[in-house]
Amino acid sequence: MRNILRTPHYTDDIALQMDNIGVGSMPIVVLTGFFSGAVMALQMSRALATYGQVGKTGTLVSITLARELGPVLTAIMVAGRNSSGMASELGSMKVTEQIDAMRALGTDPVQKLVTPRLIATCLMLPLLVVIADFVGMFGGFIIASTYLGLTARQYWSSVWRALEWNDVTQGLLKPFIFAIVVSMIGCFYGLRTTGGTQGVGRATTQAVVAAIVLIFILDLLITKIFVFQAASG
Repeated sequence: MRNILRTPHYTDDIALQMDNIGVGSMPIVVLTGFFSGAVMALQMSRALATYGQVGKTGTLVSITLARELGPVLTAIMVAGRNSSGMASELGSMKVTEQIDAMRALGTDPVQKLVTPRLIATCLMLPLLVVIADFVGMFGGFIIASTYLGLTARQYWSSVWRALEWNDVTQGLLKPFIFAIVVSMIGCFYGLRTTGGTQGVGRATTQAVVAAIVLIFILDLLITKIFVFQAASG
C-alpha cells in the first residue's frame, strides 16, 4: 500500500495492466452481465405475475444487479481470468529466478510487479461493474419487451426510480474492495510459488479459489453493514 505513493510509479506497467485487466475482461463481463439480467427478468416475472406486478420487473432487476449480482459476478469473472494470470505469471518468474535477479539489480519486485497490478485492478473493476450493470439491465429490457409485453418507457422508468444513492454506493464500493482482493491474492500466491512448473499450477488454482471465497465473504460483510445502516437510518 505504501508503494502507491512511493516513486518510481511505473506508469507504463500500470497502463499495460489496465489494458489487460479492463479491456481484456470486457467480453466475458459483457456476456455475463447480459445473460444475468435476462435470466433474472425471466425468473422475477414469474414471481411477480402471481401478484399482478409484472411491471415491477425492471425494479427488481436494477436493484439486484446494482447491489449484488453486478459486483459479485464481475469480480468472480475477473478473479478467474486475472488472479490466475497474475499467479501464473509471477509464479513463473519466481521459479525461473527472475525475481531474484530483479532484487540483485536493485529493483523492488513488489513495486515493479505488484503495485501496478493493484492500481490497475482498483481502477478498472468498478468501471467493469458499471458496464456489467447497464448491459444486464439491457438484457432484462430485451426479455421484458419481448416476452412480458412491457414498453421501453415502463421498464426503464422503473429501473431508474428503483436506484438510490445507497445502491450506487454499494455497487461501487464492493468492486473497489474486491479489486484489492483479486490483485493481492493473485500476486501473493504467485510470489510464494515453489516447486517448478507444478508449483505454478498449484499457485494458480489456489489464487482463484481463495479470491472467489474471499469475494463471497466480503460481500456478506459489506451487505450486512449497509443493511444495518439503512435500518438504523
